[in-house]
Amino acid sequence: MQMTFFSSTGWTGWDVAAEPVIPDRMPVLIDDDLLFEDAGVPRPSVAVNRWLRELPVSGAPSPATWATYARVLRDWMSFLPGIGAGVFDTREHLKDALSAYAAHRAAGPVEARFAAMTWNQHVSVLSAFYQWATAEGEATAVPFSYAQARSRYGQQVHDVQANLARRRTPKPHVTIKYLEADFAAMLVNALGALRPDGTPDAGYRGRELARNAAITRMVLATGLRRREFTFLLSFEVPPPPRPAHPAGLPLLFGVPAALAKGSKFRTTWIDAGTLTAVHGYIGLDRAASTAGSRWLPPGRWGEPLWVTEPGPEGGRVNGRKVKWASLTAGERRRLVAPGGGSCLLAVRSDGGPFTAWESVLTRVSRRIRARFESRFPLVHPHRLRHSMAMATLERLVGGFYVQAAQLAAATGDGAGPDAALALYLAKADPLMVLRDLLGHSSALVTEAYLRRLDMTRIYAEAYQQATSGVSGETERAAADREACSEFDADTGDACIDGESGTDGGSR
Repeated sequence: MQMTFFSSTGWTGWDVAAEPVIPDRMPVLIDDDLLFEDAGVPRPSVAVNRWLRELPVSGAPSPATWATYARVLRDWMSFLPGIGAGVFDTREHLKDALSAYAAHRAAGPVEARFAAMTWNQHVSVLSAFYQWATAEGEATAVPFSYAQARSRYGQQVHDVQANLARRRTPKPHVTIKYLEADFAAMLVNALGALRPDGTPDAGYRGRELARNAAITRMVLATGLRRREFTFLLSFEVPPPPRPAHPAGLPLLFGVPAALAKGSKFRTTWIDAGTLTAVHGYIGLDRAASTAGSRWLPPGRWGEPLWVTEPGPEGGRVNGRKVKWASLTAGERRRLVAPGGGSCLLAVRSDGGPFTAWESVLTRVSRRIRARFESRFPLVHPHRLRHSMAMATLERLVGGFYVQAAQLAAATGDGAGPDAALALYLAKADPLMVLRDLLGHSSALVTEAYLRRLDMTRIYAEAYQQATSGVSGETERAAADREACSEFDADTGDACIDGESGTDGGSR
């Protein structure tokens, strides 16, 4: 069984009447003989590919998720012929095949073994496929058995099904994947060619210091995912804070829907000092790199998109009015600014877009570990998001933001958006605030996210107690999957394709 990815490039030469409706990057499964039918009878791969094509309207809009689900089906379909079973076989044969597959993944060759969590995620994908196939008349039986139960979560009581093929897993243990405040400060200082104490590091000769330090500091403050900050446009950065902005009160920071996970617009926040530092980079180093730049996107990316009359919400692209929020990551990196250079916030010295954040953070992590602190972990972009979550919740639970909001209200400094944010902070539950900042679909996801970050933190334990009721398998499993995806280094698929590594620790 082979897997490829669909691309509509060059479709005008395919002798078809209209442009294909299949999204680019949609995975396609093909049998090794490259056939989709036998004597006019469609093979199971046809139904599998139809299920994959329906994922964008079935709660899975991310191309990374499509690929992950396709790999799960590919592995299952590749295993079945070896034991004489078919994808849409009888229930008896499918159950026997599932038992053999479970044994193969638990005690088979080393390279084929799955940890319990990975196996459970594969079971979830296969279960969803067979439920769809049964409803569509493609399958007459499923290989899974379910236990019926009645669960209660809060005031809600409903019947649920528990998939008996799932393995039992221990409760999540402490997994160190975030930076404490001193380590976070050490990281920002090192990126700016400073020693841990803030003094100049005379022995370091790096490049793009202002860019690396400002963007990293921004991510630590906002909790943006790698895709969200890598393809953020300089026009989309909020304006500098007003001189009269209340001290300690954060400012709102919009995350474009086209970049956000699940294409859901959200508003996070940023502190005034960090926003000032970002504007310092935009006005000095970035401006120097893009002024008069002759950079153009390479031909393999597509034609350049020329920007004129840019503003905070949108501008003209090739002469047409466009909202920035509607542009995909691929389109954003092709934008050419009016004065030259890329429109992305982070640019290279030649004015072109910079996207290699994994390399920057890896190099600085190794330098810190070698020169200043042997315990410093290997930092990847998503660890910055985890660090923001922990630091923010600690401040929320400690009352820091509430006190800042109350002070702003008492002094009369909170006006307009500041006053609204102050009221929100004074009235909202900390877990709900963090849910909104991170863009989680529900508080269940945020609670599971915190449980995986560090079970020993007192505020995580408090919120675990607040959600100690038993939820339905579907709701709880969905929350666990979304939280689990936060712990991959940005692909969002670690819990299905394999366990995330600890790659060092940060205390």
